[in-house]
Amino acid sequence: MSATIEMPARDAEGYLVEPAEWNEAVAAALAEELGIELGSDHWDVIRFMREYYDEHQVAADARHVIKHLEARYQGNARQRLFELFPYGYPAQACKIAGMKRPRAWSTG
Repeated sequence: MSATIEMPARDAEGYLVEPAEWNEAVAAALAEELGIELGSDHWDVIRFMREYYDEHQVAADARHVIKHLEARYQGNARQRLFELFPYGYPAQACKIAGMKRPRAWSTG
């Protein structure tokens, strides 16, 4: 990453303590830490997750993200989600999108 940004406080597992402190520069830094090069499909998922959070004040379940992907992509949306975030929706997508660590989640 070319510019150093001040990262918001994170818990022991690397999730943001306060999702309101997230921005796209933070997402890019988190993705880099996780070894993910963000492409347009990643950003589509991340921005959907942020919009969902803004509306509901809770992280979107993977099933909501899969439904979002189904409306945009041909083929298996569940498979596409796990291609984008191969080490898991909570471990990568939620972290990059600035969500708190999910207490419980559905993988779709």
